[in-house]
Amino acid sequence: MQGAIARFCVVVAAAILNHPLLFPDNSTVPAPEQENDLLVRMKEHQERLEAEQTRLEQQLSAEALSADLDGSYSWYFWSALSLIIFFTIEVCRQEASQMDSQGSDSTNEDLDGWFGGGVSRDRDLVLEKGALGRLCETCFHGPTHESRRVREFVEGFADDLLEALRSAGDREADMEVEDFVGVGSVFESWGVCRPFTCDLIVPFAPPEPYCYQFQLWCGPSSDLTPDLWQGCGQIRLARLGEGSAGCLCGSTNLGEDMLCLVHARNDPSKDADHCLEELLCAKGTTYLAKDQVMKWFQISVTKAWGRISHKYEFELTFRNLDSPGALKIRFRSGKVVLLNLTPVVQLEDTDAYFISNFTTDGESSSDTHWHLSFSVYERNLLKHLAKSLPENSCHIRCLQIASFLHKKQTSLTGRCALTNYHLKTALLHLLLAKPPSAWGPQNLDQRFGDLLGLLQKSIQEKRLCHIIIGNSSVPAEIRVPEIYRAAEPVNLFRPLVLQRQLHTGVVEHVQEMVRNAPVLIQEYTPHVPNPNGDVLRGPHSARQS
Repeated sequence: MQGAIARFCVVVAAAILNHPLLFPDNSTVPAPEQENDLLVRMKEHQERLEAEQTRLEQQLSAEALSADLDGSYSWYFWSALSLIIFFTIEVCRQEASQMDSQGSDSTNEDLDGWFGGGVSRDRDLVLEKGALGRLCETCFHGPTHESRRVREFVEGFADDLLEALRSAGDREADMEVEDFVGVGSVFESWGVCRPFTCDLIVPFAPPEPYCYQFQLWCGPSSDLTPDLWQGCGQIRLARLGEGSAGCLCGSTNLGEDMLCLVHARNDPSKDADHCLEELLCAKGTTYLAKDQVMKWFQISVTKAWGRISHKYEFELTFRNLDSPGALKIRFRSGKVVLLNLTPVVQLEDTDAYFISNFTTDGESSSDTHWHLSFSVYERNLLKHLAKSLPENSCHIRCLQIASFLHKKQTSLTGRCALTNYHLKTALLHLLLAKPPSAWGPQNLDQRFGDLLGLLQKSIQEKRLCHIIIGNSSVPAEIRVPEIYRAAEPVNLFRPLVLQRQLHTGVVEHVQEMVRNAPVLIQEYTPHVPNPNGDVLRGPHSARQS
């Protein structure tokens, strides 16, 4: 191409130099004949120059077109090569991502089948990669070890307090207070929020010759309406052998001139029976009343603390009049520990307990109807499932993060009907639905996203089933009595169905919690520069119905 351009330049220069008008002042004037010959030759020369110019232009055009075609082919080649390389990188990245989320993707169908639909993933919670792990290491590592020391202290103090309570009364005539049972977040090793709250249930039983008679909502001959009193029962204070053949002096008026030869007229058991009814039962009935029991327990705890307070160098106060066993321990250093001592009635020889201070917003309440607590079964279930999980599994971390965000949001916008018990129930459902391999420490982001998604879906549908009652998926090793396993499932979100305002408050609470989560996590974790951001799948904004 360069040679053609050079030839073209030479031809143009020659044409210019040989043009007749270049030297117009020539002194020699040709004759007319010579002038005609000169014009003919000049015309021929001009035609040859024009032909040569046309040929050169055609040659230049051909070479330029060839160069353009070569450049186009080269551009297409490199574009295709770049596309192939980009496509290969993208395929490899997708395969690696699928391998990381293998546990999550392989079990979504099982989870969808259990809860009647897929977990909504229309809204994303965007967090830096590793942000949840750094939050756990920063905020949860220390409190986890501290909670163990708090638990040991509380167990020792509660033993001392209950022993003083027993010694302050008449062991033969007063209620028998049994050993406490630790339940809740501190005793299940997932409590991280300060001040630590230790929940202890304290079973109490009547003295001989008295016993409890139970009436359950799911019993074969129950008078309780199942839809109205789900998970509830009544407790009747009765004498042993009552209603059976035996001495009739307790139910018959013998008159002034008759005397029972088996029981003396001033039999102390009759007086004790009458005193127990007045002390613990609803007026005019033999059914235990929650208000009466809580009043009796508060008086007993106050007397017991008065007997041992000189041994301890801290202040003990009742922090909630509605919960007589809600105690607040304040040390001289300013440190605070919250202790909930709750009087309960054990249901025969099971690990289920009728609890006195259980309140649920939006549901019917009665002083003689007690809610049945399966907290011991739930603690055993969590411990049993953890045995089959990988080392350093992420299930406890998921619950800790959810509880942490829930408490922070509550401090910002106030309480709602959502509780940590609902969060734990949702986690237990996930543990039963997903294989153990899906709970490795590397799956923290995916499992926490699943927990948020399940919570959102349950709130949207206003339905979260009790983990024990009516759940055939609970392993047989937990030894749940068949009457509860075969019962109709109990909806923990039933109050959201009954009161629209409660549902709206929970929806707004969860929406704000998810919206504020990235800011809270960033605030409580050290900043580690990370150019790559992960998208953590979170709950879709729950729609109000």
